[in-house]
Amino acid sequence: MTHLSDIEIAQANDINHVKNIAKKINIKEDDLEMYGKYKAKLPLDLINEENIKKNNLILVTALTPTPAGEGKTTVSIGLTEGLNKIDKQATVVLREPSLGPVFGIKGGAAGGGYSQVVPMEDINLHFTGDFNAIEKANNLLSALIDNNLQSKTQNLNIDARTILWKRVIDMNDRALRQITIGLGGTANGIPREDGFNITPASEVMAIICMATDFENLKKRLGDIFIGFTFDKKPIFARDLKAENAMSILLKDAIKPNLVQTLEENPAIIHGGPFANIAQGTNTIIATKMGLSLSNYVVTEAGFGADLGAEKFLNIKSAFAGLNPKAVVLVATIRALRHHGGVQKEDYNTPNLNAIKTGFKNLEKHIENIRKFNIEPVVAINSFISDSDEEVNYVKEACESLGVQAVLSEGWAKGGEGTKALARAVVNVVENKATQFKPLYDWKSPVKEKIETIAKEIYGADGVIYDKKAELNLRRIDRLGFNDFAICMAKTQKSFSDDDKLIGRPTGFKVTVREIEIAAGAQFIIPILGKMMRMPGLPPIPASEGMSIDNDGVISGLS
Repeated sequence: MTHLSDIEIAQANDINHVKNIAKKINIKEDDLEMYGKYKAKLPLDLINEENIKKNNLILVTALTPTPAGEGKTTVSIGLTEGLNKIDKQATVVLREPSLGPVFGIKGGAAGGGYSQVVPMEDINLHFTGDFNAIEKANNLLSALIDNNLQSKTQNLNIDARTILWKRVIDMNDRALRQITIGLGGTANGIPREDGFNITPASEVMAIICMATDFENLKKRLGDIFIGFTFDKKPIFARDLKAENAMSILLKDAIKPNLVQTLEENPAIIHGGPFANIAQGTNTIIATKMGLSLSNYVVTEAGFGADLGAEKFLNIKSAFAGLNPKAVVLVATIRALRHHGGVQKEDYNTPNLNAIKTGFKNLEKHIENIRKFNIEPVVAINSFISDSDEEVNYVKEACESLGVQAVLSEGWAKGGEGTKALARAVVNVVENKATQFKPLYDWKSPVKEKIETIAKEIYGADGVIYDKKAELNLRRIDRLGFNDFAICMAKTQKSFSDDDKLIGRPTGFKVTVREIEIAAGAQFIIPILGKMMRMPGLPPIPASEGMSIDNDGVISGLS
């Protein structure tokens, strides 16, 4: 068992030139747009719809997580290594990390141990500048809105009180949630209330993840709904002639990024929305790029399957015509202890009774995946504190449900530790012909779609709508947005909207506080409970444990 940190393992690894990684999936060097020796952008003309139909898409998701996360990215990378070890050509397609979690509490999103993507520091920090471009495009629109408010020649008569568009920054900064701008006199604009979201929650991020090509990106940017005029006319980004300038800033960001795993297998990383406040999955373009170039594509969706997987399937797959062949549900013994009622200080202490109680959470996720007509495989992400008795119980309990549960040791052993998981996934893909079907039709009434998710996925008895949510529903109807998908904003800590209800809660209702509109992304966002789209830093941020020496070598990054 290794005693090295994730960053030490990554730094000890010899990284291959990205042109050699590209050769493995038949990409010519001339097609690469190099960002140094180890990163490259991929042109969109490499997407091949015929290959997409033939190749196999695997989604990695998880049970309801604990605050530390259960290792979906590590399992996704490890599974990709394992598939290549058993001679299945596989590429992992992941989201880009946000700086908020990197410097906050959760850490980066480049995997861990011997299942990582590299260069780890670059990926976790500025990477190829995609987040910066998304942030700038978002804030360009904000600047155009405020400029128009005081324009004497091109004034659109926007009622500043109705502006819904917020600025963004890729950092956890609670002080920016609600601010007042334009103070200091007429030279500084029109005073009004505003606020910041974190960049992964920007609608521009959602749009880049839903866009099918550059032309579609421009149209979606133009369709961003901003607010109303004083005579109640809706205003969109296209009314400000913003979409071309925003697209110029995104001309490179729309292209997926090619890097590699520690075992020199291809990894495509692109887009990075959170799953509790956004759709929680990489771009449609990146997933299609992977499927164009590899027989197997492993991808992950954020947080538990009630959030990331639900949105991956009902929003992304339904819109893009993707057909996931299998779903890997990541579980940890620690998380099952948590859902069995164990307190944080005892997460690493074996407790079979807690596992038996906590298993109900995993069982509900298994039931949910099957509602999409897809067969799950459970990956028990191995930790040193797991007991054989607990692991065997989970395997037997899954077997009683007709599901194979496999120990995944990718963190400690890389691809060698995930070959059994890879074989289990291939078995599902090759022997259980599944044809994915979404849980709801986008054209169904809005309340019906929300209640389908709440009842079928969360296990709620019903949905309560606050007065503001009811007013939002009337606005959505008036604007003609009823046919949009639903992107729930909900705590990741529970099936319910109450983060204290662990395990598999029953006898509860969820409350929709308000509903935001993402017209360019073509979904609406019901806000359940006390969700905020700008996180704050913890009492002791991860940044305090980081350092960099005079040679530029970073330590403490995870």
